[in-house]
Amino acid sequence: MPYFIYRITPVGPIRQLVKLTQFDAFKDASGEAKRLRREADLGPGELIKTIFADNELQAEELLNEPRGEEPMTGEDY
Repeated sequence: MPYFIYRITPVGPIRQLVKLTQFDAFKDASGEAKRLRREADLGPGELIKTIFADNELQAEELLNEPRGEEPMTGEDY
């Protein structure tokens, strides 16, 4: 399965996903994502994310899934 790199831009209540590239090896994908984060002029709320998925459709579905609640730790209990 490949590693996809996406630029994520919040547009109102939705997130615009733009596929930048993909790699077969995590090391290559991670290095490129770090380089893009350093060199890209990201606006407020914009992110560069790496995702591991079978195909582009699955990658975009995973990136659009709502995240679960933060785990309760320490004094939050």
